[in-house]
Amino acid sequence: MIQLPIYSSGADSGQTYAVAPSKIIALGMNYRDHIAESDSVNVQGFTKDIPPEPVLFPKTPNVLIGTEQPIVIPAFAKSYGFEDFRVDYEAELAFFILDRCKDIEPQAAWRHVYGFACFNDVSQRNIQNSDRSGWFRGKSFDTFGPIGPCVVRREELADPGELKIECRLNGKTVQSSNTRYMIFSIPEILSFVSRNFTLEAGDVICTGTPSGVGPLRAGDVVEVEIEGIGILRNPVREE
Repeated sequence: MIQLPIYSSGADSGQTYAVAPSKIIALGMNYRDHIAESDSVNVQGFTKDIPPEPVLFPKTPNVLIGTEQPIVIPAFAKSYGFEDFRVDYEAELAFFILDRCKDIEPQAAWRHVYGFACFNDVSQRNIQNSDRSGWFRGKSFDTFGPIGPCVVRREELADPGELKIECRLNGKTVQSSNTRYMIFSIPEILSFVSRNFTLEAGDVICTGTPSGVGPLRAGDVVEVEIEGIGILRNPVREE
């Protein structure tokens, strides 16, 4: 569990939010420009086709770290001796579920959203591409889910579907987009996920990444910045 400050109207409210989800549900292929770079991402199940419904995968809660905490490239993954070893950053908007809910209609979705944070869906590409069971393991190594730097309550963001999102690697902008370009909106995502799984208070849903994903290496510093939320900053090291 990690504690994130809760911000109100751009100022620290003095309260904290305990990030301890029963589950983390993430979306793949939710930006058209990211789908267009499927050749360079090169993982199983990733094609140039626009998905007819949200593409879901899990991340386990052990991935969660806060801002300034290190992303650790696991020695275990390196032991495979992959020729082109690759761990990628993926800047995303995440949201927290307010209460236990199931089978929510899109028009009722906002009442079940507590707030928002930046998220980095760190991914070990070689294992993601080679595991017969799919993306689960390559997405769920320890520290592979930085989140923060705070929680911004739903009512503090005028339009979560219209937020600038960027990722910087060692100070250079490598991803730059806007949540308006998501294929599936937040109400559509929450509705679809809740039809599949009962959601609990505190669960985290990650809404997908735009184009520009790329590799992380020991010594790097990666930042995810989302308009109205702040900057999630993490150094990278090897185990």
